[in-house]
Amino acid sequence: MILITGGAGYIGSHTVVNFINAGYEVIVFDNLSTGHIETIETLKQIGNVTFEKGDLKNINDIDEVFSKYKIDAIIHFAAYSLVGESVVNPAKYYRNNVFGTLNLLETMVVHNVKKIVFSSTCATYGEPKYVPIDESHPQNPINPYGNSKLTVEKMLGDFDTAYGLKSIILRYFNVAGCDSQNRIGEWHEPETHLIPNIMKSVFDKGQKFKIFGDDYNTPDGTCIRDYVNVEDLAQAHRLAYEYLCRTDKSDVFNLGTENGNSVKQVFDECEKAINKSIDVEIVERRQGDPAVLYSNSAKAESVLGWTPKKSIRDSINTAFEWTKKQYNV
Repeated sequence: MILITGGAGYIGSHTVVNFINAGYEVIVFDNLSTGHIETIETLKQIGNVTFEKGDLKNINDIDEVFSKYKIDAIIHFAAYSLVGESVVNPAKYYRNNVFGTLNLLETMVVHNVKKIVFSSTCATYGEPKYVPIDESHPQNPINPYGNSKLTVEKMLGDFDTAYGLKSIILRYFNVAGCDSQNRIGEWHEPETHLIPNIMKSVFDKGQKFKIFGDDYNTPDGTCIRDYVNVEDLAQAHRLAYEYLCRTDKSDVFNLGTENGNSVKQVFDECEKAINKSIDVEIVERRQGDPAVLYSNSAKAESVLGWTPKKSIRDSINTAFEWTKKQYNV
């Protein structure tokens, strides 16, 4: 059985779908602080999924699940992930992301579960020294969220040395899109991601979409980012787990498309997808936004056999269908 922490959330739920479609039996462990019980109900309709509500900050919640089921491996998503919030409330991020993961790892050791795939982030790199960013890029996070993820990465290395607990760390870039069958999707409150916010501006009357800065040193003046489709990302987590089973070797991989799209390019693609113009307002830059950020994912391709298959247009189209469903359109 595969235990997926945070499986009621955005990336976690899509990864649940990928695993159950591949024939795995999945347990979702989630406290529903940012995930949704409606997502769990949908996942149960799709396939063989068990839900256990619990909180990583309570080690007894975790131990009960490990005692109840024979768990083979963990896919670990459960974390807070709002950069701005982490700056004003770092304690929340260290308590949940770091202390919660420590509880999880200690429980794994007690129950002799030795495999984990960890959802990390390109935020561990901080300001890019070069692009595309590969796994050897220096890690210098510029916010508590990135620091919390890097701390967990270091913990995983220490737990490998001390206890033989093997891990695959996946550092990914901007995630986009929704389930291609429109069953689950991106559902954050508040929403901070570019594409769903563009879509929301279509349905929330009177709301203008804001572009933060158009004076960057890029071809059109707006930030360039690497948007990887969530279903491609889900596939990478399963491939990482299967690689871990074959090799029993810890490793780290970047996940991205190796291509950048500017904010204006994404905005234009969104307008094409919905076939109408969207109100937009250019506002000042946000502090700490690098001009260009995209991935070198050659290692994931050569070692895991992972290549992203879906385009930015695919991600936008599925996001649009999901937004329409949310707004009952």
